[in-house]
Amino acid sequence: MTNKILILDFGSQYTQLIGRRIRELNVYCEIHPYNHYPALDASVKGVILSGSPFSVHQDNALIPDLTPFEGKMPILGVCYGAQYLCHSNGGKVEPSDTREYGRAMLNVAASHSPLFAGVSERSQVWMSHGDTITEIPANFELIASTETVKNAAFKISGENTFGIQFHPEVYHTTEGTQMLKNFVVDICGCSQDWTPDSFIESTVKELKVQLGNDKVVLGLSGGVDSTVAGVLLQRAIGDNLTCIFVNNGLLRKNEFESVLDQYKGMKLNVIGVDATEHFLNDLKGVREPEKKRKIIGRDFIEVFDKEAHKIEDVKWLAQGTIYPDVIESVSVNGPSATIKSHHNVGGLPETMKLKVVEPLRLLFKDEVRRVGKSLGISQDLLGRHPFPGPGLGVRILGDVTAEKVRILQDADHIFIEGLRTWGLYDSIWQAGTILLPVKSVGVMGDERTYENTIALRAVHSTDGMTADWVHLPYDFMAQISNDIINKVRGVNRVVYDISSKPPATIEWE
Repeated sequence: MTNKILILDFGSQYTQLIGRRIRELNVYCEIHPYNHYPALDASVKGVILSGSPFSVHQDNALIPDLTPFEGKMPILGVCYGAQYLCHSNGGKVEPSDTREYGRAMLNVAASHSPLFAGVSERSQVWMSHGDTITEIPANFELIASTETVKNAAFKISGENTFGIQFHPEVYHTTEGTQMLKNFVVDICGCSQDWTPDSFIESTVKELKVQLGNDKVVLGLSGGVDSTVAGVLLQRAIGDNLTCIFVNNGLLRKNEFESVLDQYKGMKLNVIGVDATEHFLNDLKGVREPEKKRKIIGRDFIEVFDKEAHKIEDVKWLAQGTIYPDVIESVSVNGPSATIKSHHNVGGLPETMKLKVVEPLRLLFKDEVRRVGKSLGISQDLLGRHPFPGPGLGVRILGDVTAEKVRILQDADHIFIEGLRTWGLYDSIWQAGTILLPVKSVGVMGDERTYENTIALRAVHSTDGMTADWVHLPYDFMAQISNDIINKVRGVNRVVYDISSKPPATIEWE
């Protein structure tokens, strides 16, 4: 890695977003807990201190050791990071009379710091803090203010150390990307060479060295992460990679066959295993959501392990772990000395006694898609909505039967294909159907019916942590409802879920 930015995490909900914004500038960065980061080397060109839900005045305030880089390389403190820089240098940070949250207009000082080069003299920023800097130390220069926050941004004299009391990484800070570019490219001197092609080239080289002539097994799900991981590994080790795609009977309609078809054109060595009967037998009569998840996870391990043992001399298990999984495996309040691998198929490494290789562990989800595009993977596959690991098992509320799976697959197929036909699919983060444990009276022809209810769900999101329901066109919903009721035997009512996350979750179980 020629250069990188180090982001010290103080527990802010926005820390990953800082990382994503910097990566979008084609600059590599890493996120580490504020009190556990790697030894600095020549590749580290600057440091960003994140925000935090903590106050610098709390007994358990998060206190970093900045001596390795303070005054030695550029630093940008964001929100809590800025308040800590001020507080630790003798300035005043006090509780605000009113919580400073939401949009504000930033007025850049006439001296125009390099942090605000190319930024309008007056621009919208996003505030989110309970404390505020009321007095900056004598060696700090004020470089921006808002109407209610005088010390909105500062620079330490004689250093490339900056602090801002707003969040440049969020969408509502309209020129935040320019500010981050000014810091990481112009002030820190980072080159913008972190691209999908450069990642592919370096990763394939590293995988060849790491794996040599060893054999690797990978569980494909049909999703973006495992597919991109598979194609990367195939480029590095060719036929020494074997992929296993398990049909648990809870996939979408015709998905097992269509995904296997897609993989044929990718030169991947894929074994398809239809274990529908195995899974449905073990789920018979089970209604409790967590118990269903555990059965599905356990059965997957059993089926995958049995199939993998048919391949001789396998030494590695490949997984589609991505960077948010790695970050979330370490707590800001109690980091371990070694970051644990986040096993997206829990239990497999321990069961199979294999070493783990995770070629995507440095990438955010949007970067995985960009890498997939550079690898030549079809947009149909790269643009697929997220799908729960337990599949339709957690979209059938209550016990799972073959008949219920059939009903839900048919309804889901009508909904998803309808979104594609209407040109709505690509603008939605995730959509699906839920079979409710509710029957209601209906009328079809001259007969009364007593049949099932299907709920439709569609949300906008960036990472699944929060989500808003999608305002689908009424004409579209009318058509989908009509098609499901008329074409899916056993359904006489369709409803639409208009809950956001929080307080609801995206899935119902």
